Amino acid sequence: MKIKNKLFLILLTVFIMLSFGSCSDKKTTEPDNIKVGDIIQFGTYKWRVLDIQSGKALVVSENILEFRLYHHEMGAITWADCSLRDYLNGEFYNSSAFSNADRNRIVQVTNVNENNQWHDTNGGTNTLDMIFLLSIAEVVKYFGDSEQLANRPSGVPWINDEYNNNRIATFNGSVVWWSLRSPGLMTYLASNVHYDGYINLTGNHVYSFFGGVRPALWLSL
Repeated sequence: MKIKNKLFLILLTVFIMLSFGSCSDKKTTEPDNIKVGDIIQFGTYKWRVLDIQSGKALVVSENILEFRLYHHEMGAITWADCSLRDYLNGEFYNSSAFSNADRNRIVQVTNVNENNQWHDTNGGTNTLDMIFLLSIAEVVKYFGDSEQLANRPSGVPWINDEYNNNRIATFNGSVVWWSLRSPGLMTYLASNVHYDGYINLTGNHVYSFFGGVRPALWLSL
């Protein structure tokens, strides 16, 4: 009788452990649990959920991951042909930051590369991307829209509003500026988010400044 009781307790313990393990896995993998605004772990980085559509989520890295030139040489360039796009869709995508299973969850999307809404600078052709930078319009849409992009104040080349704090990002605890894929005043300039959170629509030189890289991607849920 004692042996039967011990066997019953052992089986009961194993059942409870498996049950709790299954519940825990469901909480971390069930798509219904992921909401806009959540911070999730994907690969070796933390990502902020910006949007959810049709079983996939748009995420952007919560922090600045590194510093890179927008392009490896000075000159007129758009997102379609810049070296930062090559890096993100090549070396970064294939890096040890992602497992093969992770890479299978990254959805290739067509990005519309609009002209700079302030200066009408050519945004270049649309692109097929696995990993990309956010555009001016996407930053406004997902971090807060004060309608300055649609009804721009006269005489200023930036969006400086109540949503600045939402756009601030850090690298190792220090606030730094981060690059966008949209052009600036000219096609040898790239727009960015300034360290204090305003959107710099004039931009920095594509070759002269190492910008903070904050990648974005669409993740299959």
